[in-house]
Amino acid sequence: QLVVSGGGSAQPGGSLRLSCAASGLTLASYPIGWFRQAPGKEREGISCIGINDFTRYADSVKGRFTISRDNAQNTVALQINSLNPEDTAVYYCAVRTTVQAACIMTGWFYDFWGQGTQVTVSS
Repeated sequence: QLVVSGGGSAQPGGSLRLSCAASGLTLASYPIGWFRQAPGKEREGISCIGINDFTRYADSVKGRFTISRDNAQNTVALQINSLNPEDTAVYYCAVRTTVQAACIMTGWFYDFWGQGTQVTVSS
């Protein structure tokens, strides 16, 4: 089970830190992806991290978002900086539980999904 936390409201230019926590699963052993879905839009893959900690970012978030693992806490975080209104969306994490070193930012690649957390950016 994946649990996503850390969403909320922020002003443009602000920051939030999202966390993806797992129970019954060691996240360090699997690729993890972060996705978001804004109202009326398709789900967008925004970042992922492989088991070798290689990371990928969508162009829309590169330089502002940082994905990282905390293996001691069995979590994967998404640090979101320089928020803008276009970042408003429900954010999800997902895990691929079959053996795969790398990651991609495509939904079908992942087996289990967290419940999502709302991020709202407005002034």
